[in-house]
Parts: sequence; C-alpha cells; structure tokens
Amino acid sequence: MPERVMFTMGDVACAEGALSAGCRYFGGYPITPATEIAEWMAIRMPQVGGAYVQYEDEIASITSVIGASWAGTKAMTATSGPGVSLMMEAIGLAVMTETPLVLVNIMRGGPSTGQPTRGQQGDVMQAKWGSHGDYQIIALTPASVQEMFDQTVRAFNLAEQYRVPVFVLADETVGHMREKLVIPDEKDLEIVDRKRPTVPPEEYLPFKPDEDLVPPMATFGSGYQFYATGLTHDWRGYPSDKDDVQMELITRLNEKILRNVDKIVEMERFQLDDADVAIIAYGTPSRSAKRAIREARRQGLKAGLLRLKTIWPFPERAIMDLASEVRHIVVAEQNMGQLYHMVRASAGTTPVHMMRKPVGTPQLPQEILQKIREVVTQ
Repeated sequence: MPERVMFTMGDVACAEGALSAGCRYFGGYPITPATEIAEWMAIRMPQVGGAYVQYEDEIASITSVIGASWAGTKAMTATSGPGVSLMMEAIGLAVMTETPLVLVNIMRGGPSTGQPTRGQQGDVMQAKWGSHGDYQIIALTPASVQEMFDQTVRAFNLAEQYRVPVFVLADETVGHMREKLVIPDEKDLEIVDRKRPTVPPEEYLPFKPDEDLVPPMATFGSGYQFYATGLTHDWRGYPSDKDDVQMELITRLNEKILRNVDKIVEMERFQLDDADVAIIAYGTPSRSAKRAIREARRQGLKAGLLRLKTIWPFPERAIMDLASEVRHIVVAEQNMGQLYHMVRASAGTTPVHMMRKPVGTPQLPQEILQKIREVVTQ
C-alpha cells in the first residue's frame, strides 16, 4: 500500500501501526481511554484478513493474545491501568513461555477507577514490576500521534526479535490528541519476524537458545510437538524443580534483554550540549519541556531535555553520562515520581529534582520554566 496521510488521534495511529507491523489478531475489552484502538481494529481487521474478538474481560483478552501468538500470528491487546492489573498474571506467563505480543496501555489517573477520561503516567512501575519473579520487560513511551504509529511498529519488532511482551505506554493525552500521521509505504517499513526452527521436528528443543539467547519459535499445528508451560522448564519444555534449570532459565530471560540495552533503548537529546539543567521527561510532559527550554534559552538559561522513548529496560548508563554533563537534573512526570527514584540512583552526586504532577493535566511549559529558574539559582 502506498504512503497515506491522515489527520487522526493517537489511538487510531496505534492501531494502524499494529496493522502495518503485521498484526492480524486483536483480543480486547473496551476501557477508557483505549477504547478507540479496539473500535478501529474492529473496522480494520476484517479488511486485512485478520481477526478482532471482544472478550468478556481483560483476562480473557490477554490469554487469547498469548494463544494467537503461539498459533503463529502477531497479536496485540490494548487497555488502561485497571485492565493491566487484571492481565499481570498472564503477562508473567508470556514472559516465562517467551511469547511475543504487544500490550498497549493508554494510561489514565489512578489508583482503582481513578480518572478514566484524564491522563497520568502512573503505570510506569506496574509495567516493569507488576508480575512476580525476576524478569525483564520492554516498554516504549510515544509522545506524538506519529510516534504512536512508529513505536507500535517497533514494539512488534522488538517482541518478535526477543520473544518478550512489549508495552506501549502512552498517557491519555497522547492517545486522544489529533495530529498529522504519515503511514509509510509498506516497502519502506522495517518489519521483524520471529525466528523459526531450522531443524526437523524430531530434533527440535523449543527452549534451546541460539547464541543471542533467544530460541527459535515453532507454531502450534505446524508439525512440531512440544510443551509450553509457565512452570520452570528445561530446553524440552518439560517442568523441572532443579536449581540449575531455574538458574539457567531465569538468567537467560533477563540477559537476552540486558545484553542488548544499547540496541533496545531509544532517547532524544534536545539542546543538551551546553546545558546546565537537564529535564528528563517522556510522553506529554516532554512536549511541554521542549517549549519551556526554548523560552529558557531566550532568557539566557542553559537548559536541555533528555526524552526517554524507552523506559524499560531503564537507560542507566545514559543517565550516568548525563549527570556528568550538567549541574542539575529535573525529572518531570505526570505521577508522584516513579522514574525519579531510578534517575536519582543513577545520577551520582548530581542533584536530581522531582517535578511531580499526579493529576489529569501534564506539566505546563510555564511550570517547567519556573522550575528551571529555581534550580539554576541553587
């Protein structure tokens, strides 16, 4: 399909990104402010030969996505914080069975029912630590309608490459804002598909990793017979309670991500070369930060922005490097300071200032500008 241009909302851009990445199954349950993704998928999936199924709840939707992925289909669901809470046990299953899938969370105010129609960034730690045990996850944070498309495509690529669930974490403002979207020609998109077995079925070990620590993935019904269980399992997929099996498996599930942090993490540096104050932000607050920084520069204040486009795995090395370049770091988040503590742990002796705002509106440019003025006088 040739390049298309739309004026649309972030949720629709996300759905179009999934389709362009090759997603052909969507299992969902409507929830504000992610419902428009499901609505658009219900229209578009039949047009591309895919399947849209609305389930009775979020638990059924995420487990159906796991099943669809093992059946060989790129699969996705979309929800908000309360739905993610219900999905977390299944996310742990997807991690343990190394099931590639994409989970879009359009974040709203919480806890509990919270503010369904207003945005926050309160699900950052939930995405990383919501399930139990030791594991790594990937979470991307788009800040525009175009990035809702681009980051969703990238989420599928990362899920397929590393056989891991990938979150697209967008605050409600990004999900519901309307901007220009350019959908590239399909031939111009980089699309990654999971590795398939190259050995005959009788030689296949479903969880034996290649050198990149990622095992090739067979499809149910393709002639390969195997187990996929949430229990600790050996290379055959058979459950085991042996210490060495658990150690090898859990280490590998973590290391296949941690060894590739530099390849996975994406950031944007904005006017940081000579900055005294660095703003760290993601999603909607990063848009406010850019405008505040431009005004600060006009006033002679040397400020810059490190925009995190990937928050898990956490870019610890980048934060350490930034801390050696600037006098102060300000973390602007639409929550009570969830990434602030991670930044502070990585920043050494450089002062880190929290700019929290756990309400339905993000930090405004004038608020960030005022914070810049405050810290430069310290």
